[in-house]
Amino acid sequence: MKADNSKKSKRLIRKLGLAALLATAVQPALAETISVASSDTGRSYLSHQLLDDKLVIQTSDSEVTLTPLNNAALEIHYQREGLKQLPSFARAEKLKSDVQAQLHVSEEALRYSLGELTAVIHKMPFAIEYLRNGKPLLGEEHGFFANQTMRGFRFNLAEQEKLIGGGQRVLGMDRRGHRLPLYNKAHYGYTTESEQMYFGLPAVMSSNKYILLFDNSATGTMDLGASEKDVMQFEAVGGRTSYIVVAGNTYPQLIEHYVDVTGRQPMPPRWAFGNFASRFGYRTEQEVRDVVEKFRAEDFPLDALVLDLYWFGPDIQGHMGNLAWDNKAFPNPVGMMSDLRERGINTILVTEPFVLSTSERWDSAVAGNALAKNLAGEPKKFDFYFGNTGLIDVFSADGRDWFWNIYKGLKQQGVAGWWGDLGEPEVHPSDTVHAVGMADEIHNAYGHRWAQMLFDEEKAANRDTRPFIMMRAGFPGSQRFGMIPWTGDVSREWGGLKPQVELSLQMGLLGFGYTHSDLGGFAGGEKFDRELYIRWLQYGVFQPVYRPHAQEHIAPEPVFHDRKTRDILREYVKLRYRLLPYNYTLAFENSQTGMPLMRPLFFDNENNLALMDNKEAYLWGNDFLVAPVTDAGTREVRVQLPGGVWFDYWNDNQYGGDSARVKVDLETIPVLVRAGAFIPTVPDMKNTREYSSHQLRLDYYAHESVTQSSGYVYEDDGATADAFAKGAYQKLTFTGERSETATRFTFASDGKGYAGAPTTRTLDLVLHNWGQLPKQIQIGEQQIALVEREKDLAGSTAYFDKRNNTLRVKFEWDGSELPLTVSH
Repeated sequence: MKADNSKKSKRLIRKLGLAALLATAVQPALAETISVASSDTGRSYLSHQLLDDKLVIQTSDSEVTLTPLNNAALEIHYQREGLKQLPSFARAEKLKSDVQAQLHVSEEALRYSLGELTAVIHKMPFAIEYLRNGKPLLGEEHGFFANQTMRGFRFNLAEQEKLIGGGQRVLGMDRRGHRLPLYNKAHYGYTTESEQMYFGLPAVMSSNKYILLFDNSATGTMDLGASEKDVMQFEAVGGRTSYIVVAGNTYPQLIEHYVDVTGRQPMPPRWAFGNFASRFGYRTEQEVRDVVEKFRAEDFPLDALVLDLYWFGPDIQGHMGNLAWDNKAFPNPVGMMSDLRERGINTILVTEPFVLSTSERWDSAVAGNALAKNLAGEPKKFDFYFGNTGLIDVFSADGRDWFWNIYKGLKQQGVAGWWGDLGEPEVHPSDTVHAVGMADEIHNAYGHRWAQMLFDEEKAANRDTRPFIMMRAGFPGSQRFGMIPWTGDVSREWGGLKPQVELSLQMGLLGFGYTHSDLGGFAGGEKFDRELYIRWLQYGVFQPVYRPHAQEHIAPEPVFHDRKTRDILREYVKLRYRLLPYNYTLAFENSQTGMPLMRPLFFDNENNLALMDNKEAYLWGNDFLVAPVTDAGTREVRVQLPGGVWFDYWNDNQYGGDSARVKVDLETIPVLVRAGAFIPTVPDMKNTREYSSHQLRLDYYAHESVTQSSGYVYEDDGATADAFAKGAYQKLTFTGERSETATRFTFASDGKGYAGAPTTRTLDLVLHNWGQLPKQIQIGEQQIALVEREKDLAGSTAYFDKRNNTLRVKFEWDGSELPLTVSH
């Protein structure tokens, strides 16, 4: 379509001239001189053109580019002469597919349609509104604004609209009515309230099923109807003046469209789902070896050991930036890590982006041009808790190269994973100059760029590996670099446990499905609280990463506590391992669609807005509903239900309606299973290296209300990157169909298989809520005999447990399609 560059339009531009421009200044050092107009000057359309499927519009004060990202997502970028821009950090480089956008022009408006999402650009006054499938979704109020102190956007809010988002905050699920700082900042020892934490996100998910992302890394604020109840305003001191709007017909579809734009999380190595030994911190090689022996002696599985900052120094202060082994405390780190690896235990090292001026690497960092600068162009120095320091400039090629060379050497020694700490950055003076701009322009993208460096370099070294990268801060889209966030230095008290579900749900809905907590709490605590500790680690089984971590005056590892604590938690840690087929399948789903591992209850009943406020319970995958115990002395928990029938995982009690009252003791928390679900488990193991589904148990929860159900298990070798895309996987599928006379199951598989995959499996199908002796059980053409005692189950046999209302059917399966019918 030809651009409308009429003489009339040009005269209008000259008439409005600089009076239509608003000024901005990111930092005094970078300020650019532009004229200022009164804030009430209206914006008007002048012309438009299509350039490579982008719609570019000239207005009286700016150029507006609409870029289709998929058929339900658009980037809108306002650019004004003299207003500095930064690249997009949120957008993935490779988008899912080309979009066939259509443009219709009328005298009053442009209508730019992608399929599910349509932008209607009103010419006078200029404003953009968005439609989903032809119905109103979201609209600019004033839209873009910029002046000498800030830049941003304003949008209208609907009357009953709820807003989830902003990343890590402790405010309740609906953040509408809050004015939230956009500046990643440590909150040491937080409990039940926090407006500003380690990992903020300038994005919201609306109950109207859209996501709005402010693609700006600068210091700012997100006002969600706090100052003006019907206006959502994003503002920042500088940075990119663009936003991304994403639509969906359902919340899962909305998330999938969102990660199409910001990037999908690659699958972590399978060992990431095992048990971690972690504390602040192990001080010597001998202590590491003793801890590992203690786990083995107490019969606790173990997959990873995390070394905090004592690996490079004997005490807390004065050593940051050394990033080399303290050879007095760790005389043989290569041998130590090799010995751990032989036992299936992976070593993870903490690293920080600060290099103290007293550290062994200061001169090297200066010579390598690795550090951020001051306004005079010299390495910027400042004081913080750990000493006088500089900050590695991860935005510069020199800084990244210098930093990666350290990682590369450690990786060659045997390090398996990285823990990036203090990456907000925890201290970041405003007058710090980075390669792409000032500190306040890029502060919120620092952890993002750090993670990208690690991910890109790991993949360049070996494209078949799956990096493990745990980080405390980042930006929308950081998940595409395999970032695994945690919720920071939470207080070791009941008030610290209470917000953990909220924090993980909020992050998971915007791409960060592996957000988890320091199990047991990190900060403070004068004495060991057995009940709190047990409750926190019980919850940990049903969240993404099982990593107890704390200050060392109270041991974070369960193996160092009393026998009762050990005995209760040993079974929970082993349960974590038995559930590996289920949990690993959640990781696969996340890698394909962005679905978080922890999911809010309203996913099950999208029309019930009251469920959006629930921060006490959640769905673990599709089939578990978990409600952590967060108060001392609890003996009964009222659990809100999203509908349907649910079974108590521990005793098969049934619940329905709007809520359930679930009795608990110290050994149980409310864990419910959806009627019709297949729950896969495998036998106990010492660590995930021993994982095998050769013996696979499937617990099926039968109920007359569910006539059809299905489930599957995804498997690969646990280590190869992009195994699914390469076909190096196996997917085991299960279906159940119930009629009045019989329930018919079908077992099947697909995929090319993987190294170590079982050629046959022994399946143990356990049917719960099975109230009668079956008339007949048939697998293919073979009838299955019933045995009188459970211990006699062998080969193709079945056992009916009248007391527990369960039917167990045991049989061999070679992976080919196999029908099994149980006649009622």
